[in-house]
Amino acid sequence: GSHDTMTYCLDKRSAVSGNESKVVKFLNKCMPCIVRPIIMKWSITQVLTVTEQLEAGVRYLDFRIAHKANDPSMNLYFVHMVYTTVTVQDTLWKVLRWLEAHPQEVVILACRNFDGLTRRLHSHLVACIKEIFQCKLCPRNVSMRYFFLVFRRIIYYKNLHSTVRRRRELNLTVIYIDEQFGDNSRDTTVIQQEYLKCHFLIFVSGKFFVAGINLTENLGYILLHPFGSLKKMTLRSLPCLKIWIKQQYPGPKKECINIIAGDFIGNNDFVKDVIELNTKI
Repeated sequence: GSHDTMTYCLDKRSAVSGNESKVVKFLNKCMPCIVRPIIMKWSITQVLTVTEQLEAGVRYLDFRIAHKANDPSMNLYFVHMVYTTVTVQDTLWKVLRWLEAHPQEVVILACRNFDGLTRRLHSHLVACIKEIFQCKLCPRNVSMRYFFLVFRRIIYYKNLHSTVRRRRELNLTVIYIDEQFGDNSRDTTVIQQEYLKCHFLIFVSGKFFVAGINLTENLGYILLHPFGSLKKMTLRSLPCLKIWIKQQYPGPKKECINIIAGDFIGNNDFVKDVIELNTKI
């Protein structure tokens, strides 16, 4: 999986997301020439395009969907502090084209956040998903065992606010996904020994479990590292995270993991290491 999949195309000129803190908005307004480059350095989590990520082996896409404030159109974008240059609809068409070229593959789209989406915009998003993917949506009331034996493709819509109603509109099977994304910028040795082991090894029977091995900075950390970036912080941590990945086991047992999502997935054989866990089954 890729964490914050669409941040490779963040728009340098877009407004700051309405969900960001007042401090960030104020600083961006007062000192845009200084603050905006810093925002970009700490917002980008991927450099590969969505198609390149799929080609690399990613099968879980983390879509943070939003509608721009004061935008009269129905256009939806992705967001991570700022908005993307590409729309959600265009990206879904790209995923469809990739699926059509790879009919044996399974892709999970985790649609989330929904900043600024009204009921009308939610309905518009659902309509787009149905129109684009049609029969590629996983049918409703299909057991997971049967699903993995028969169905080769899945698009999954996750709405944290009105999950049941959205599933009904999309006619989706009920698939539970528990997510635990990283929120820590401490030294990687400490992360491996304490954070990963304590927080990521959680499993609920009958659910997918997403272990997000991304590190997350806060404002204080950014101020203390004016020349740093999320990429530098992540790349520095990869050797430690690589060791942790290789120690994991896939499967249904309590100590097992089934989806691992990370930042900058094209670096350090991340995808290869995760896929190779399947050889342990």
